[in-house]
Amino acid sequence: MTILQTRRRFLMSAASVAALGGLSTLLPAVARPAWAAAPLRLAVERRVLEVMGKPASVFGIRQPDGTSGLVLDPGQRFLVDLANRAGEDAVIHWHGMTPPYAQDGVADANRPLIRDGASQSYDFEPRPGTHWMHSHHGLQEQRLMAAPLIVRTAEDRRADVQEVTVLLHDFTFKDPAEVLAGLTGGTMKHGGMDHGGGHGSGHGGHGSGHGGAMPMMDHSTMKGMGGMTMDAMDLNDVEYDAYLANDRTLDDPEVVRVERGGRVRLRLINGATSTAFHIDLGALDGTVVAADGNPVQPVTGRRFGMVMGQRLDILVQLPAGGGTFPVLAQREGERQRTGIVLATPGAAVGRTAGLADGAARPVDLSLERLLAALNPLAPRPTDAAFTIRLTGGMAPYVWTIDDRPFGEHRPLTVRKGQRVTVTMVNESPMAHPMHLHGQHFQVTALNGTALAGAVRDTVLVPMDGSATIAFDADNPGRWPLHCHNLLHMATGMMTELVCEQTI
Repeated sequence: MTILQTRRRFLMSAASVAALGGLSTLLPAVARPAWAAAPLRLAVERRVLEVMGKPASVFGIRQPDGTSGLVLDPGQRFLVDLANRAGEDAVIHWHGMTPPYAQDGVADANRPLIRDGASQSYDFEPRPGTHWMHSHHGLQEQRLMAAPLIVRTAEDRRADVQEVTVLLHDFTFKDPAEVLAGLTGGTMKHGGMDHGGGHGSGHGGHGSGHGGAMPMMDHSTMKGMGGMTMDAMDLNDVEYDAYLANDRTLDDPEVVRVERGGRVRLRLINGATSTAFHIDLGALDGTVVAADGNPVQPVTGRRFGMVMGQRLDILVQLPAGGGTFPVLAQREGERQRTGIVLATPGAAVGRTAGLADGAARPVDLSLERLLAALNPLAPRPTDAAFTIRLTGGMAPYVWTIDDRPFGEHRPLTVRKGQRVTVTMVNESPMAHPMHLHGQHFQVTALNGTALAGAVRDTVLVPMDGSATIAFDADNPGRWPLHCHNLLHMATGMMTELVCEQTI
């Protein structure tokens, strides 16, 4: 299929959505610049990954040379041909990008999946920063259908800094559909658009069937619903077999060689399905310089919380004497951790234990309260304000918005150009990382306290807490707003922001 034919299909899809979903005009396509001669090629394909000495059949999103994901140079367009060789239908969402609606990488009644053996083309202006790509169909993301998506700036190129990208995952040898069935009791209400339901990706086994992910088990006499402790229930849905950093555990971590006295920009991506992490820099001081790809006022520390879907760019200065420096990610509420090792030339690399000395506390809003955007929203009155409630719970295992699962949801409807605020109030027994497609927002209040926070696309809403976000609705389309815990999204915690094109 030619790029022209593909673009025509995108336009036809957008026109259909406009007619069905209340969009008043056709969404524009982005013209390809004359210099963009050949698209980059990506393929969604199967691969075998060894985890703790056992083979596992997983997915990958790779270039022809085997490179995972993409790194784009300053000014380079997102001009990509994506081939589906996964053995099943798929669709890839460009998390952090704000493309025209039809190119967002989400399937619905008007935007089809990429059939196995077919290809899809994309052409839009990318958003700079640290982002990632992942499946938005069924439970494929849990099977590692994900990869980094880095868009470098001219300033990145000028800086004398080594860049190191780390993609974090939680991993199970079990079929993800089996894991979800263990939580739901084998029944799940799911309707409407296919943004992450438990159907369509339950096959294609993960090697050994024993030692797989299981629902959290009771560890004390204070039991909550389903025999789980209240503490465990409030933090983690599933006990995973392993936690990965760039596809590896701490039994055999990636070792990145760095210069003595050099500077490193860590591009950290939490691509886990259901796990929040504390980033632990050990002996190194780190400075957060970007959140979800957007520059922030510098915040310095050695430990930073990071929930599913979020990204942090952290600058570290290595000592002149050199050495080895683990960069670790510890699961909230638990001792399990993963990570990579930075090592200067000649430095011996010892073993780093996969269990920390003690359990990590929950990831909270400590970092979020400190972050402030370098490029905040311009002051202006709010044109459209919404409040939504994050609802649902563990028994039955159904997560909802305003007590409605996706398919029975009430979209938030705005017009292009409006200043929009959305307050998310968490009435459920777990925290939720809430992600908005198609727009980046500024965090303007946490638990009712106003602030001029970071510009992001994913924000944590803690249990019994709230977060308010603001943005200028400049991208027409039907944009999912959902929890980035895949298991919560799969059981209903999603709605839509419908941005109508003005006449």
